[in-house]
Amino acid sequence: MEHTAESKYKRVVLKLSGESFCKPGSFGIDSTELESIAKRIIEICALGPQIVVVVGAGNFIRGETFSQTSSIPRNTADYMGMLATIINACALQETLEKLGQPTRVLSAIDVPAMCEPFIRRRAFHHLERGRVAILAGGTGNPYFTTDTCAALRAAELEAELLIKATKVDGVYSDDPHKNPKALMFGKLSYDDIVKQDLKVLDHAAIALCKNNHIPIIVLNIFVRGNIAKALCNQSVGTLIC
Repeated sequence: MEHTAESKYKRVVLKLSGESFCKPGSFGIDSTELESIAKRIIEICALGPQIVVVVGAGNFIRGETFSQTSSIPRNTADYMGMLATIINACALQETLEKLGQPTRVLSAIDVPAMCEPFIRRRAFHHLERGRVAILAGGTGNPYFTTDTCAALRAAELEAELLIKATKVDGVYSDDPHKNPKALMFGKLSYDDIVKQDLKVLDHAAIALCKNNHIPIIVLNIFVRGNIAKALCNQSVGTLIC
């Protein structure tokens, strides 16, 4: 493994977008991408921190977008998205365990045949025993994104860092895929995100992290070693604090 230093952090929340489960521009779950993510998680587990993973579902459905383009109301569309996060979480769990990393899925909505309910003390129990805790079902409520869920769980579980793993290198002044002149920020304050209306995280997630003093690092998960660098306090991506 490239990084042998120990993690600076004891407990970290890793937010994975649904798009990281499939090839760019594709849909559903790609086994190669899934295994790649699992291997990255195992690598950072070896650095010592307790790892909490919050999964999105953009590879299947985005509730707000789907409700705007169909006859499905927002409430139902959001719950459909929550169910899709459980699909991603269970796929990631099985892949991690196949590679030897004990894992548990805890969901904010009850699907007892597939996962445990999210209970704060139960999550601590799994983390303290070296298991990766994958959190699914969002917050369990419509109108909240999985970014907000990640910030909420980071606060609840007393995490020292929230990593938002994306397909770009950090936070930019504009969409770098559409504007080649977009500038990447090395560091931003929570207030900068709100004032400049940067779309990296929704404002509810930013407020939760600000109020609970949880730094956020936005980085590219597809660059090998990036997450390990963040855990070892090396410069990578964009730091929001």
